[in-house]
This record gives sequence, structure tokens and C-alpha cells, in this order.
Amino acid sequence: MTVRVAIFGLGEAGSRYAADLVSAGAEVHAFDPAPVATPTGVTRHDQPSAAVVDAGVVLALTAAADAPTALAQALDAVPAGAIYADCATASAGLKRDLAATAAGAGLEFVDVALMAPVPGTGLRTPALASGPGAARFVGVMGPLGMVVEDDGPEPGRAAARKLLRSVVMKGFAALLVESIEAARAAGLADETWENLVAQFTAADEALMRRLVEGTAPHSTRRLHEMEATAALLAELGVDPGMTRATVEALRRLDEGEAEVPARP
Repeated sequence: MTVRVAIFGLGEAGSRYAADLVSAGAEVHAFDPAPVATPTGVTRHDQPSAAVVDAGVVLALTAAADAPTALAQALDAVPAGAIYADCATASAGLKRDLAATAAGAGLEFVDVALMAPVPGTGLRTPALASGPGAARFVGVMGPLGMVVEDDGPEPGRAAARKLLRSVVMKGFAALLVESIEAARAAGLADETWENLVAQFTAADEALMRRLVEGTAPHSTRRLHEMEATAALLAELGVDPGMTRATVEALRRLDEGEAEVPARP
């Protein structure tokens, strides 16, 4: 039996998912109010209610700020018992709110966390699914080629697992940008980049543990070093936003206002 999937959002991720689902044999309908392209084989509608008629699965691939609107816009038109999968990178609390709204309409909600960039992998992007409809979602989408793991019936769990990693990955990216911007201003961009690449290429669990375990015992020295770093960036005309946050974290440790949690 052909699966009918409705997609809200035909941006970078949504368009790739739509195209891959068509290739997998699904009947794909979509709605997006923006003037974006429609993938071949996708039936596009002018109204969200038309897109979800007879849908077995609704995939919302929108920004977190648009997730409540995406759910509300066709709530009365989605067939009772359908799976509503929200793929927005949103907080666990928002996912729980969406799940409650979906349940009130008789829908099986799924919190979907996409664990890698979608371009280049599309439907095969590793994903986690949690919520009341997670097991059923995996059963429907897995055979279509989606690489998705059932993370249990609790909405928000998948989102939490993703965002806890984002603390490091997105924060690390911001630190790199700040460091290289300052290094360029100092005329040391190439040297700084090569040094950072060498350090992180050689990184292992032992380094991670040393970084965590050494933070509290050496908080005073590290605080002074990062205060000097913030001053340097300011002298170079670079806003030390990430560095200031590090200074504040170390200050709180040094003054006993915070502590480093025990390592795993």
C-alpha cells in the first residue's frame, strides 16, 4: 500500500526529504507559503488543509519558531490517527506542548531530531524519534529509507539528546569563528588555524577528561588567562562574546558560585 505523506516546509531539508520520499514510492503532498521550488513528483497545495487530506504521516520541517503554527494550521484537517512528526530543532518543552496539542486532535505525535546535516544525505540523515507515535513512525518511514531510531514514547527526549550535543558543537563553531576573526586581525590567521587543527585532530577521550577535570583546580589561572584573552580581542577590534562567557564561567567557579559536575 502506498504511503501518503504530507510535508510542511519545502526549504533545504523539506525539499530533499520530499524528493527522496517520491523516489521511494511514497505519495507526497506539500505546503509552503514561501516562493520556493517544488521537487519533481510532489503535489503542492495552496492551503495546508488540502495537503494533509488522507495523509498517513505529516512531516513538519520548519523552524522552531514556526512549529506551533505548522501544527495548528491544518489541525482539523489531518485525519484522526495520523502520525504528526515535528522535525524542528526545538526545546524539549516545546515538543511536549506540541504533543499535547496533537493528542487533543487524535494524532500520534513524534518528536524527530535530525542528528546530522540533511544536504547530501536527505532521507538517510540519521535521526531519533520519540513520542507516542515513535514506534509506528519508525515502522512506516524505515522501509521508505529513513534512517531513524525509536527513542521511546516520551516527547522531547529526542530533542534533548540533540540539543545537549549542540551545546558543544555549535558552541565550538562559534569559538572557532571568534578565534580566527581575532587571529586575522592580528595577522596570525594561518598559524592559529594550523595549530587548532593539529590539536583537535589529535584529540581523544583523555584530552576531554583533562579539560573537564582540570577546570576547577586551575580556575584562577585560567580565569586570568581568559581575562587577558578578552582584553586582546577588544584591542584587535573583535567583540569577545564567547570569550566573555568563558571568563564569567571561570569567575563563578573561582568564587565558589558554581562547580564542575562529575565526569561520566
